[in-house]
Amino acid sequence: MKPRKNKKRVPSFRKLLRTSKIKLDNKLKNKQYKQQSAVKKYRKEQKKLREAVRDAIARKPFPLEERKKKKVDEKHEEEEDALPLDMMDEDDLKLMEDLAQKASFLTRDLSSNEPTHVKKRKRESVIEKYEKVPRNMQTEPEKELIHLLPIKDKSGIIPQTMEKPALNTAQDEEEDTEEMEEAEGFNEEPLPVLTPEEMATQRRQKLQERKVHIAALASAILSEPDNNIKKLKELRAMLMEQDPNVAVIVRKLVMVSLMEVFKDIVPSYKIRPLTEAEKATKVKKETQKLREFEEGLVSQYKFYLENLEQTIKDWKQRKLKKSNVISLKAYKGLAEIAVKCLCELLVALPHFNFHNNIIVLIVPLMNDASKKISELCCEAVKKLFKQDKLGYASLGVVKVISGLVRGRNYDVRPEVLKVFLHLRIKEVELQKDSEDIAPKKKFMTYKEKRKNLSRMQRKWKKAEEKLERELLEAEASESKAKKLKLHTETLNIVFVTYFRILKKAQKSPLLPAVLEGLAKFAHLINVEFFDDLVIVLHSLIASGDLSYRESLHCILSAFYILSGQGDVLNIDPMKFYTHLYRTLFSLHAGRTNDDIGIVLQCLDVMFAKRRKQVSQQRALAFLKRLSTLALHVLPNSSVGILATNRVLMQTFPRMDLLLDNESQGSGVYLPELDEPEHCNAQNTALWELHLLQRHYHPIVQKFAAHLIAGAPTEGSGALSLDLSQRHATELFEEYSMRGMAFNPPVASVTPRKKDTFSQMDSFIDEELNKQLQQHISATAVHKPLDFAKHLKEASLSHPKIP
Repeated sequence: MKPRKNKKRVPSFRKLLRTSKIKLDNKLKNKQYKQQSAVKKYRKEQKKLREAVRDAIARKPFPLEERKKKKVDEKHEEEEDALPLDMMDEDDLKLMEDLAQKASFLTRDLSSNEPTHVKKRKRESVIEKYEKVPRNMQTEPEKELIHLLPIKDKSGIIPQTMEKPALNTAQDEEEDTEEMEEAEGFNEEPLPVLTPEEMATQRRQKLQERKVHIAALASAILSEPDNNIKKLKELRAMLMEQDPNVAVIVRKLVMVSLMEVFKDIVPSYKIRPLTEAEKATKVKKETQKLREFEEGLVSQYKFYLENLEQTIKDWKQRKLKKSNVISLKAYKGLAEIAVKCLCELLVALPHFNFHNNIIVLIVPLMNDASKKISELCCEAVKKLFKQDKLGYASLGVVKVISGLVRGRNYDVRPEVLKVFLHLRIKEVELQKDSEDIAPKKKFMTYKEKRKNLSRMQRKWKKAEEKLERELLEAEASESKAKKLKLHTETLNIVFVTYFRILKKAQKSPLLPAVLEGLAKFAHLINVEFFDDLVIVLHSLIASGDLSYRESLHCILSAFYILSGQGDVLNIDPMKFYTHLYRTLFSLHAGRTNDDIGIVLQCLDVMFAKRRKQVSQQRALAFLKRLSTLALHVLPNSSVGILATNRVLMQTFPRMDLLLDNESQGSGVYLPELDEPEHCNAQNTALWELHLLQRHYHPIVQKFAAHLIAGAPTEGSGALSLDLSQRHATELFEEYSMRGMAFNPPVASVTPRKKDTFSQMDSFIDEELNKQLQQHISATAVHKPLDFAKHLKEASLSHPKIP
């Protein structure tokens, strides 16, 4: 049986060029591993054989000299035994030989005790056979043997081997050396020792070459996207830059370049995959070219998104690649760039393919431990909500956020829920889009055409109406009903998320965001939930577990509910008035100053929009407490509070009671009582306005003087139009002091220049002359003057020079 020859085909030079460096390295490693395993196997066999020999020698020592003597003695005995046979006749000898072949007992060893029916056994072990083999010194290298199928005969199994042909080994060695040389040619070239300056120069040159290459590819793609779609693949391949000196910067540049290229060349419609029937049909060259472009664009866009996703995953898992081209520290910067690119594509291409995949990637990163990445993702989602007119993208994002909050068991950042406040549902409900306001096109009926038009005119009219219908379909404008349906579904998911947190996670840090969201969208909640929702809000306030800010959001939500569709409900909100009255004194000029804006919104809803349900006693109590609060807050808050007091004085009658010193009725004002109906506010006066009239802020002074005059709408005490026509919350934001600067800024005074010595001398001379003239005119008798005295008086009397 001929052995198989494992012939390896030598790779051509062209194939080696196409082979990547990683593949050559793996090939070389596999070859080395095979050689090492073969050497290890051979060593194990030799070791086992040596151990067996040692055991045999230890059990039965057998000198070689005795063995030789024994062999000589046996030869002599055989010669002696053979002597009688020479004396026998040839016929007798032939007869004995025939009997010997037929009868086995004649040839049997009589000294053995074995029975005759037992088969022949091997009397010598493998070790004894090995001992009998003469030992030769190994002067030549061992030849590699090929084990063949064994042969079995009467004596036993005979193993068969043959030497491996020398030609094949030579060829294999040549192939190995060639492959090793090719692999070494890539990564083991002797590099010259460079100084740090030379290394920095070389790095700058490499980086400049990569930048020029990236710019050339991007320019070619942008100039002719249809013809250069293959260069998009070449540009994307640079995301796998292997040079460790420039790998990080090059990958970042390629990510940003590809993002900008896709934003420019992506069409304004979604590309769907072709069906089998469409692929089989013959089309024009232009159509086929467009199909190839769209197919290539979608595939490259998909691969690009996968690369960005893999970069983020490697950073999250702290996974280091085998190539060690990029360190773990550099992965964070790469991940941040990848997140920025995804955020840009989320906002810029909401209509294109794989937008839902981008949403699934971005939304979990809104809850990331890194504050920078979390803020990037939250800002991108806010931008998407603001610019989404139709509602498809907003609905997809809201669904994923709701699933994230529920899946994390409400353990997410509050910022994740605060993005709901930027949904564009309120604007669409107000019919701000022109396409919703414009009336629909009406077509003439058949009877009207028959009555008013001739036959030819009817024919032309029919063709014209058909064309207009096709144009309306081509516009693909969303109807108002469809928009409202999408927005209703979106709001349902938002409210389900809010209600789950109110029910299951009342002590969660998400509660302020939930209450703020309820305050904004309360007018869109179904009336059926109003009663239960108001009860829940009151129980939250009464529990005492909420902070003052969360309590303010509860109050604002409750009054938004009651001021809209909740007017039909018979609910007394007196407990919410009492709680706000009690909470006002917890605000001050410190960190709570920014929450005055929420208080101003609550007061606007509670008094301006519900003026008929508010008693005079309650309005007087709030007016007095707000005036006291204006002394303890920053100027912008004081302006907002005084603007609210102006509305109260103009809305409710007899508010000028507090401008008179004489008390009205019985009782004493109780400022520490938290019940606005029973604090006797009519028996006090607004003495705080006189202090505010001397405030350092000019706008506060104007408002205080205006309120002391009784808040007139015209006359000398009236406010200017820019102050009187603005809302309290607008004034609060307008005069904010977040920049740690005086607002409005103080008019700068140009300082006088310092006088030089010559100017000082001339000034003193002028003063002396004036003093002399006065003295001469005052006295009739001329007396000698004390010039030193006059000089001293002049220097003391002149104004100080800065």
